[in-house]
Formats: sequence, C-alpha cells, structure tokens
Amino acid sequence: MRIRDRMPDLKASGQWINSREIKTEDLLMGKKPTLIYFWSVSCHLCKRAMPLINQMRNEFRDKLNVISIHTPLNKEDNDLDSIRSEAARFDLTEPLFVDQDEILSQTFQVKFVPAYFIFDEEGQLRYFQSGLNGIQTLQRRLNRVLKA
Repeated sequence: MRIRDRMPDLKASGQWINSREIKTEDLLMGKKPTLIYFWSVSCHLCKRAMPLINQMRNEFRDKLNVISIHTPLNKEDNDLDSIRSEAARFDLTEPLFVDQDEILSQTFQVKFVPAYFIFDEEGQLRYFQSGLNGIQTLQRRLNRVLKA
C-alpha cells in the first residue's frame, strides 16, 4: 500500500473475535482515524509491541478506531484456541479478525509482522510501519493524524 491509498475492504473469510463483523464503511462513518495492526501468535516482536498498542488504544479510546488482524506465519498459527488465548493474555479487547486465509494480509501487502497502518478519518493511509522499532514514530504519526 502507498500513502493516501484508500482503506481496503475488510471483508474476507475468517472470524471476528471481540466484535461483530467490521466493515470499512463502519469505520469511516464514525469520522475517526483508524489504526489497523497485524500480528501473529508466533511473533515475539508482536507480543512485545502489544502493551504499547494497548496503551495507545486506551489513551485514544474516544478518538481512534483500533482493529487487530491476526495473520498466520505457519500452520500452527491458525489454531483459534491459541489465538483467543493470546488475545486474552495480552488484553486485546479491540475487534480482532483472524485472517486464516491471509486475504487481508495480501490486500494490505503485509510482508512482516507486526505491521501498522494509520488511516485518517476519510480512510486515506497516512502512515505505515512494520517491526517493533520505531514505535515512538508510530505514536508521533498517530498524534499528528489525531490533531489534524
């Protein structure tokens, strides 16, 4: 994806946890920016980042949509019980989509996890980042989009 690209459709085969199905238009109707992040149960960097993402989710609860997307790195990562367990362990209370067929991962062109996408209230991509390094940059970009 490129900066200013529109938020892709979130419709894919898979299961929503913590929420009913979320559609792209649902996110845009609220007129709030959206943080979408990809992670996997077998990704140690993802687990290190989760408390920081939770902190941002909690701090901006009324100003920001947060969507979590689990993408498998291997066959074992498709175990729903394991995904639910890790989501509970790391207090992932936001809507969580299990992208078992990697449809959204391909749509968003995710090559590494964790991966973060910040969309403005109009649904345009404003920032993309993958990996744990640069979480402060992610926070600064998120603050910039929230103040715009």
